This record gives sequence, structure tokens and C-alpha cells, in this order.
Amino acid sequence: MSQLQLLEVTTPALAQDFLMANVAVNKENPNYIRPLDKDVDDVFDPKKNKTYRFGEAARWVLKGPDGKLLGRIAAFTNKKYKNKGDEVPVGGMGFFDCINDQQAADMLLDVAKHWLLQRGMEAMDGPINFGERDRWWGVEVEGFAPPLYGMNFNLPYYKDLLEQYGFRPFYNQVCFGMHLKVPLTQKIHERARPYQEDPAFSARHIEKSKLEKYAVDFTTVYNAAWAGHGGLKELKKEQVLLMFKKMKPVMDERIIWFVYHHDKPAAIFVNLPDLNQWFRHLHGKFGLLQKLKFLWVKATKKCTKATGLVFGIIPEFQGKGLDAYLIAETGKVIQHIEYLEYEMQWIGDFNPKMINVAKNIADNTFVSRKLTTYRYLFDRTKEFKPHPVLA
Repeated sequence: MSQLQLLEVTTPALAQDFLMANVAVNKENPNYIRPLDKDVDDVFDPKKNKTYRFGEAARWVLKGPDGKLLGRIAAFTNKKYKNKGDEVPVGGMGFFDCINDQQAADMLLDVAKHWLLQRGMEAMDGPINFGERDRWWGVEVEGFAPPLYGMNFNLPYYKDLLEQYGFRPFYNQVCFGMHLKVPLTQKIHERARPYQEDPAFSARHIEKSKLEKYAVDFTTVYNAAWAGHGGLKELKKEQVLLMFKKMKPVMDERIIWFVYHHDKPAAIFVNLPDLNQWFRHLHGKFGLLQKLKFLWVKATKKCTKATGLVFGIIPEFQGKGLDAYLIAETGKVIQHIEYLEYEMQWIGDFNPKMINVAKNIADNTFVSRKLTTYRYLFDRTKEFKPHPVLA
């Protein structure tokens, strides 16, 4: 391809091109759901993305000689971005979209690499987000179903473009699905029964009118179960309360569950409706008219898929069947309302304990999709090491 134009995003018009490059590359795929423009723009807004306190970002679009959009990429440094076992400073690339052409892909990946080299980085992970790991993380390599909200979506050839450039899989991100109308296994019921018969234990779903109380309970379980594992930070109650308040307009009380032992929080299971079933009707926009349309769509179109965000148990009860109790109590409600499908957000294959929990939620649990976080070492003679397995 001759006369390709690689342009750094420095103007509002090029920022719009950055959004539209994703549409141009993926729009012919019937499973594509356009992300909300606002969600992507906010990543690159220092006033809205706190990650700018610890790093910087740049982005580019690739055009053909006729001005047609062929791809895009972003690159970023982040002092807080660390993985267990890292031996060199690692930068990131993300928001990668490209037509099925290696020369075009190489141009995009080269500009990200050179930008990171200039800033002292010695490796590049991607596609990742300039921020939290719950959004825009990994390239899809299996599944290719309509994406969950905030999840990367791409065509199958992206894997080849990255691997031919020299990227190698750093870790896989596994999502699990299940059909909600299929009964839970006898094993789940048997393991749950001792807790169901013990008055010291109780399960209840969240109440929107008591978000502050549940924010405290969530924080207690999350910090006991997850803080310090795989780079996860300890949360503060204020952060969780803010998260709950943001979730409130789309929160379904019936599918967010807590378990208590002597009224002390012991386990959490946070699920939401699959927001993309509604957002797909907004075509990336979320202005006043689209917000009104969203309310109308939400009121008139039932969401038939629930997504799992967090499943956690305090260490005292891990491996003792409390997970089965939480699943069984949630199942008593979620299996008898409008949801037909369920999909958990990704779990890294470096976390075999959590992978095992997800696999055993029900007999009909299956791998619904797989994404991969890739790594590219700038020193091509250096030994490549995948993400270490968590103990």
C-alpha cells in the first residue's frame, strides 16, 4: 500500500476520525456493537481519566491515499501499570483497529513502539486500556459473539496481525457463559444445603435505598478476598459507593447478592443486565436525545442477558461450599425472571482458582469467549516470559 497517511490525533476532527476508524473496520460484522463515543473520549481526557496523574497517552489514525480510514492505535505509559514478575518498564498500546493488511498494521504498531521507546519503555503490552482492566482489555481470539459493555470486539485476523509483528501471548482472558433456564446441578444444591439449614447464614439482594450500607459490605468482602492479588488495589468505601451510584440507573436489585454470617458480610455476587443489549440501539451517541431513547428502549425492550462482574468470598469461607450457597440463593431468583443467558467478565488464566470456581457454577457452564493480552519485548534477544501463575 502506497501513500498511507499516519496522523497523530491533535485536533477535534482527528479525534472524531479515531472514533470512526473503529466503525469503518468493524461495521460489516453483524455482531459489532459500536462503543459509546463518550466512553472512548473520556479515556483521553485528562480531566476525566485519573490515570493521567501517572502517565501520558497519544493516539493515531491511519488513512489511505483517498482519505479512507484504515485503522487506529493508542499508546500510553502508566507508572501504576505493573504485572507480577515484570523485569523491565512496560508501556501499553490499545484501541487497535486495522484492516486485514500487515503493512498497515506494522505502521500502526511501529508508531506506538517508537513513542514508547522514546519514553524509556522496554516492552509493550496490548491491546490494553489507559486505566482500569475492566474495560478495553485484550484482543478477542475465540467466541466473536456480540461484545459485553466495555469489552473489545474485533475480527479474527487481528490475532495474526499482532503475532506476525512479533507479539506473544502474555496471558489469556477467559469468559464463561451459561443458559439460565437449565437447573443448577445436584452438587451445587448439596453443597449449599448445610448453609441453608444454618440460621447463622443469610443471603439477600441489594436494595437501592440502602446503597451506603451495601457499599461498606462490598468493600469488606472485596478487600479480604482480592486486594493484593494480581495487582488489585484495596478499595475504599467511598469509591464503591460512587461506583454503586453510577450503576444505580441500570442496576437490577434482584441480581446483586450478598451472603452474611452472623450479619457480617462474607460473600458478594455482583451482576448487571448486559447494557449493550440497549446501547446497540444508540449507535455510539449518548446526548440528550439518545438518553431519552435509552430510557424508552430500557422500558420497552427486556434485556435477556445478565453479566457477572464480581464474585468474591472472604478467605475464612473459601473452599468450604459457601460459593454454592451464594449461587443457589441467587439462582432462586435469577433463573425465574426475564434473563435467559449469563456471561461472566474475563478471568486471567494465571488465576486457576477463580477459573475453577467459574467452571463449576453449573453443569452447562462453557467458555463463551477468550481474549488475549499480548506482550512485545523491544529487545528481541531477551527471553519472553508469560504472566506467572498466581499461587
